[in-house]
Amino acid sequence: MCTLEKRGSLYLLTLTGNDEHRLSPTLIETIRTTLHQIRTDAKPGSALVTTAEGKFFSNGFDLAYAQAAGSAGFIGRLHEMVESFKPIVADLLSLPLPTIAAVSGHAAAAGFILALSHDYVLMRKDRGVLYMSEIDIGGTLPDYFMALMKSKISSPIARRDVVLQASMKAEKAVEMGIIDSAYDSLEETMEAALLLGEKLAARKWKGEIYADIRKNAFPKISELLGLVKNFKSVVPARL
Repeated sequence: MCTLEKRGSLYLLTLTGNDEHRLSPTLIETIRTTLHQIRTDAKPGSALVTTAEGKFFSNGFDLAYAQAAGSAGFIGRLHEMVESFKPIVADLLSLPLPTIAAVSGHAAAAGFILALSHDYVLMRKDRGVLYMSEIDIGGTLPDYFMALMKSKISSPIARRDVVLQASMKAEKAVEMGIIDSAYDSLEETMEAALLLGEKLAARKWKGEIYADIRKNAFPKISELLGLVKNFKSVVPARL
């Protein structure tokens, strides 16, 4: 499933095991519970790094779980996962600390969205592939998927390539401004992610202010996720 480790000022959330880290209802709930724990415990000077073991960062929703319900129940179970995953995106966009995704392998569909929901995305080159698989499997994109991509991928050409060409390697994703940086191995990716996390944590920003500015920076997705009502636009006294 996933583990949470505290390393000094950093929280390290790791999807564990050598499977595809499919986002089943159980894994979705576990991630949400872990993010709630981080939200509760975090203090100024904290940061989150999210990564995964094995070949995959996450290969998207658990389609086997949906298919197990038969043709009559498939859509219902898929809709269940789409709706239950939506709060994870909201949780990450409103988390009161900097967040970094260290993409350890393939990140497909909802797994890609999980990575993109972080403030920074670092990725390994040797196994790093971003894959928005809906066009290949004949599915449509949930509204909040597209809203997040519009918020985080500013270039229309880059968005086109993501949703209509499906697969993209790490170096191309850096070139198109979709992710921040790419590295030769998982070890280098993790080292860079941890160093960035420590650098950001050292700023000791107030979590409420950080989250408020982040939500204001991405107003469309924040409104869609129901976060807009939480905007406080706090002005520090010294200003």
